[in-house]
Amino acid sequence: MSGKRHLLLTGGRGTGKTTLLRALVPLLCPGAQEITTAAYPADRVEIRESVGGKIAVIGRFDPALPPGENRMRPVADGFLLLGVPALHRMEAGESEWAVLDELGYLENSCPEFRQAVEALLDAKRVLAIVRKQNTPFLTALCARQDAFVVDLDDPAPALGCVVMASGLGRRFGGNKLMADFCGAPLIANALALAALPLLACRIVVTRSEEVEALCNAQGVPVLRHAQPYRSDTVRLGLAALLGKEPALRGCLFLPGDQPLLTQQSVEALALAAAPDAIVRLCAADGTPGSPVLFGADYFSELLHLPDGRGGNAVARAHPGSVCLVPARNDAELRDVDTREDLNRLRQLTNR
Repeated sequence: MSGKRHLLLTGGRGTGKTTLLRALVPLLCPGAQEITTAAYPADRVEIRESVGGKIAVIGRFDPALPPGENRMRPVADGFLLLGVPALHRMEAGESEWAVLDELGYLENSCPEFRQAVEALLDAKRVLAIVRKQNTPFLTALCARQDAFVVDLDDPAPALGCVVMASGLGRRFGGNKLMADFCGAPLIANALALAALPLLACRIVVTRSEEVEALCNAQGVPVLRHAQPYRSDTVRLGLAALLGKEPALRGCLFLPGDQPLLTQQSVEALALAAAPDAIVRLCAADGTPGSPVLFGADYFSELLHLPDGRGGNAVARAHPGSVCLVPARNDAELRDVDTREDLNRLRQLTNR
């Protein structure tokens, strides 16, 4: 894993913070204890502890306050009688993670609650929504060196995607990427994932005329070549993307033969991207696999790989920069080399 222990989501209203957090919970921390807040406009704000379902009021609407977003007055008893003890229970719990949705300006009013949050951050890994507001408490949370902050108001880092589709299929005995998998070509899943909004640009690099024709029919950028090495596929794909988007901050190298790879895993890789990071999908036991997302700091090395070497050579040269992101299911990491592999993956889909 990377050196960042916590994932903090911030941004203005309507940016999808809670939607994203709800999507991340089953991926990162299923079963984690949670504290959530609920706002009732012109009335109150409540805090709720997931274990036991206890609820307390932490803010009351005050019409005497100036018009704007902050028209709730803090209710100290709600923080002291439920909020602080709930945080302590989370700190003492068995789960590696804790979830807070959300931390806002009301929390700034209670020193005991702030201290309990800081203690939780020191003891656990925390997935939290932090309201985008200038208070000392919220600013300090987002400035923590052990926190990875995703600001949903800012454009996503420009990330590219190279679909690795240059395999010759010798062990398969034919063009495996065009083999039928549940009613579509095997490569179809990779093409769909490469089109996700978090990826600014994409290109399929292949030796196959059939794959080229499929991409052209779907309007997918494709580069067909006759170079012999995996390093050629990496170099040609990355160079093509940089020709379109010179300011790319990272590039995902996506195998074309992992049909069970999910959107959630690709999005998790993209959210962890940083210029100095090498982000890899891994199995539950930490075994690294593919895809791999390289930050821009490694582009030069990728463009100058020795013949026959792939991106793994760069990852091995920088072990301290590797961030492992667990797949929801280890089956996502399985690729197709033989027809037996294809049949086994078909059986997993029950189709």
